[in-house]
Amino acid sequence: MSKVTLAIIAAGSAAAGAAATAALFSTRKETPKPLPTTTTTTTTVSTPTRAGPPAPVPAYPSPAAVARITPPVDPNGLFQYGFPGPVADLRPAASLTSSFDRRTRNPAWVAEHITPQSLATNNADRKHSVFVEDVSIPTMFRAKLKDYFRSGYDRGHQVPAADAKWSQEAMDDTFALSNMCPQVGDGFNRDYWAHFEDFCRRLTTTYPSVRVVTGPLYLPKKDVDGKWRVTYEVIGQPPNVAVPTHFFKVIFAEDGTVGGKVALGAFVLPNAVIANNKPLQDFEVPVEAVERASGLQFATKLDEARRKRLCQEVHCSIIVKEYKERQKMLGGKK
Repeated sequence: MSKVTLAIIAAGSAAAGAAATAALFSTRKETPKPLPTTTTTTTTVSTPTRAGPPAPVPAYPSPAAVARITPPVDPNGLFQYGFPGPVADLRPAASLTSSFDRRTRNPAWVAEHITPQSLATNNADRKHSVFVEDVSIPTMFRAKLKDYFRSGYDRGHQVPAADAKWSQEAMDDTFALSNMCPQVGDGFNRDYWAHFEDFCRRLTTTYPSVRVVTGPLYLPKKDVDGKWRVTYEVIGQPPNVAVPTHFFKVIFAEDGTVGGKVALGAFVLPNAVIANNKPLQDFEVPVEAVERASGLQFATKLDEARRKRLCQEVHCSIIVKEYKERQKMLGGKK
């Protein structure tokens, strides 16, 4: 098992901060080790040849037996009362498409599409947008505004409002709580994470089409007894919304041609304070690592011949902007 895969399976806690995550997830400094090889020695013993056809190998159950069996039970009869789930609560909106995780009251993933034209169009003002509960999700499973009240966490956009300025409706879509996760404010949501979002937007100066999938992760950490456990805070009274330990982004930078090249990039960041001088490439991971950690799959229909590594095609780095200055430009608070 490679170090990168092991890191995803057994990542450090959010409290460990960017340094621990960088050490565990970095692909720039670590070269995956090959899997150990096991050699098996087989000894063949000759036995006298017996006359006649070989004895038949029994099949279990035999096709004939399967055809004859009439099950005495009907497990699928449960569905007459309803399907237990899980239910994805897919939400296709103007500026995003999301899938909701009812257990954590957070999105499982949120996808967006940005282009030079979409970012250049400014027909919205975030001061007219308000945070709202997603009423399409049943009350008992949805995140609520009161859950975030005095929680110590920001309502962190997964698809940022700044990516949806092309219409007020599109921007409003980003303010539903099904597009939010609890995020550390100072030092992350209002700083490094915001610079990371800006990096995604700046990719449109090189690529005519950029698609981004963002979501939370709940990664294990090693306790003092040597065992790995998944531990996270839950906010709300009563406790309702899980606080992710990490967040991921998977980026598809398209060259704009049918069947053309796609530069893929995957990143995992801790939900913790990250110094602005931390290199973005320290958080780069293989796409497969995000898949293993999230239970999701990306680019299964994208041929290897069309793939490129994003950080080999462009310089993956953030540009630090002061939070107050950035929010003044966007016209409101995150």
